[in-house]
Amino acid sequence: MIYKVYYQETKQRNPQRETTQSLYLEADTEVDARVLVEDNTEYNIEFIEPLEGNFLDYEKENPEFQLTEFNK
Repeated sequence: MIYKVYYQETKQRNPQRETTQSLYLEADTEVDARVLVEDNTEYNIEFIEPLEGNFLDYEKENPEFQLTEFNK
């Protein structure tokens, strides 16, 4: 499944909507998605959203849509 992960680049500051960023990744579960991001970045995860059906199709229309892959 594809997940959209909303995050802040650092854990040192409180989350601010204006600085929230996102990435897309493929994982088996939401827990796996969280572990992938936590193990490979210093990001402060705000929310993880599963994408499927029309929601995924909509996100794929965004020119910024690109799956993030981490080296295992």
